[in-house]
Amino acid sequence: MDLVNHLEGRLLFAVPKKGRLQQAALDLLDGSDIQFRRDHRLDIALVKNHPIALVFLPAADIPTFVGEGRVDLGITGRDQICEHEAITPPTEDTGAEEVLDLGFGYCQLQVQVPKNGPYKEPKDLIGRNISTSFAGLSKKYFEALEAQYGGATNGNGTTSNQLITKIKYLGGSVEAACALGVADGIVDLVESGETMKAAGLEAIDTVVESKAVLIRSKHPSNPELVDKIARRIKGVIAAQKYVTCTYNVPRKLLPTVTKITPGKRAPTVTALDEPDWVAVNVMVEKVKIATVMDDLASCGAEDILVGKIANSR
Repeated sequence: MDLVNHLEGRLLFAVPKKGRLQQAALDLLDGSDIQFRRDHRLDIALVKNHPIALVFLPAADIPTFVGEGRVDLGITGRDQICEHEAITPPTEDTGAEEVLDLGFGYCQLQVQVPKNGPYKEPKDLIGRNISTSFAGLSKKYFEALEAQYGGATNGNGTTSNQLITKIKYLGGSVEAACALGVADGIVDLVESGETMKAAGLEAIDTVVESKAVLIRSKHPSNPELVDKIARRIKGVIAAQKYVTCTYNVPRKLLPTVTKITPGKRAPTVTALDEPDWVAVNVMVEKVKIATVMDDLASCGAEDILVGKIANSR
């Protein structure tokens, strides 16, 4: 099938083609009932049950395609959006709009230096060699740093706008730059910090904190479908984050137990056949449920049950 000629009338949705965000993004699509089959040789997949085409792109390129209106929706990292905007500032008609924080892919873009080296503060790197895959953000960061602490000067003693810190772009393996003598410091993404430590580096400042986000064009081809997909994804995220908790409790204890389980909006309270007892059903954050169950039991709640949420709206 000639996929390019089957894109007419379809919403274009950009998804990372590889890397740390891809699998979690695909899981969100699956939970949102976006059904497709991708040929491993192709970067376009037609969705079977919606007028949508998935376009698999490098995460770094997705803000460009969405920002220029070439695709309608995209999943990428906030770091990539900030990098794109540092190079190509948004206008009234261009640039991506953030729709939803997707809650995964947390990392930090940090300034790093050799742990036992002479550079201890960011200002120590002014005028030095910096290697990075984020040249736009690094340039913006060091421009602000030089403006604060003084960078190049003109012959008359006034400050020059020229950046004296040398920013060198590297497409990968940035953490090796210091050890190989290419750079005095680097600006690179840090997730767990293990790679940074293994390379003998330490962070001395954070440029950007990032998570995966859903972004949209300022002029999508089908705004109603964009909103529907965003609601579905939001529901999947809520289902991943929460569980349902049901328990029985004496009615007189309701003021106490509802402080422990206030719910997203309010608990659902149902009278039981047994006088003066009620059943409470409520959503609780998954990471807090064990402590919540302990607290409920201590307060006199009984028959405490926890259930998974498959999806929500």
